[in-house]
Amino acid sequence: EGSPCAAARPLLKLVEVSGHGLPWLLGTAYGLCRSGSAAAREVLLNLLFALLLDLVLVAVVKGLVRRPRPVHNKMDMFVTLSVDKYSFPSGHATRAALVCRFVLHHLVLAVPLRVLVVLWALIVSISRVMLGRHNVTDVLFGLLLGYALYSVVEYCWLSPLSAPALFALW
Repeated sequence: EGSPCAAARPLLKLVEVSGHGLPWLLGTAYGLCRSGSAAAREVLLNLLFALLLDLVLVAVVKGLVRRPRPVHNKMDMFVTLSVDKYSFPSGHATRAALVCRFVLHHLVLAVPLRVLVVLWALIVSISRVMLGRHNVTDVLFGLLLGYALYSVVEYCWLSPLSAPALFALW
């Protein structure tokens, strides 16, 4: 209310939703079901795998660390789960870094769009601190975790050869 960021709060909450897991999961699943291209299905299936891995890993770390959210946080978040009462690490930051790296490696984008993807990841991460949801260290660790998690996804890449049963579903 008296914060200098109060006027920006509605916009920051919109940015918050853009990094939330639910829209990403639903959008990826929808794209996977609607895709007519085998190559697109492979990329989308791996994005879905990455997003699910991200959610599980963040939930486990939050449950183990149990760092409370900052005292000035308002619990007005979009669709939360029980581990969301904890702050470390920022799931939005992990997801933003993971999705950013995934998109930059798997989509052919012009340089201005690549810059926008990186800016989106940074803005989502900064918004977590500005909304009072996280401490800076929660966000920094989340960014590092998401960046590293992409390497795991690349190493475990699901293809029609490595996971034929999954690809038979689509």
